[in-house]
Amino acid sequence: MSDRAHEGRIDAPAWAWTMLRQARVARLATADASGAPHLVPVCFVVRDGELWTPIDGKPKSTRSLRRVRNLAENPAASLLVDHYEEDWRELRWVAVHGRAELVAGVAAAAALVALAEKYPQYMEVAVGSEAIRLTPSRIVTWSAADPRVEPGPMR
Repeated sequence: MSDRAHEGRIDAPAWAWTMLRQARVARLATADASGAPHLVPVCFVVRDGELWTPIDGKPKSTRSLRRVRNLAENPAASLLVDHYEEDWRELRWVAVHGRAELVAGVAAAAALVALAEKYPQYMEVAVGSEAIRLTPSRIVTWSAADPRVEPGPMR
């Protein structure tokens, strides 16, 4: 059995797709037209090989979110999921790089339902009607348990 899996059209280790499906929080990185980075923690869901994060009803300082403005200027985005343990042999992370866009209406409906199913908190906080869709073009992974990774001084 292969240790790699295809979710959608992107090849990555099976453990990475499992980690993406099960993770509760990730960090979404966007950049404006000049390349100035912006990083925020997000809730997300994997659906048909794409990653979705809502523009939900949690309190925000403004409805004009920088991540959304950045995507209008520069659609390149990355999403990082990591796992930390005091036992550093358990460390691992998955970085998804691709093109992101704000999606609303029917095109976002199934992802918004999946988000509400994954996060029961959306029974109290509106999941919203818009979401950012990240379509992966590349996935980079690292795991301390991967035998192909040379042990470093942390082991």
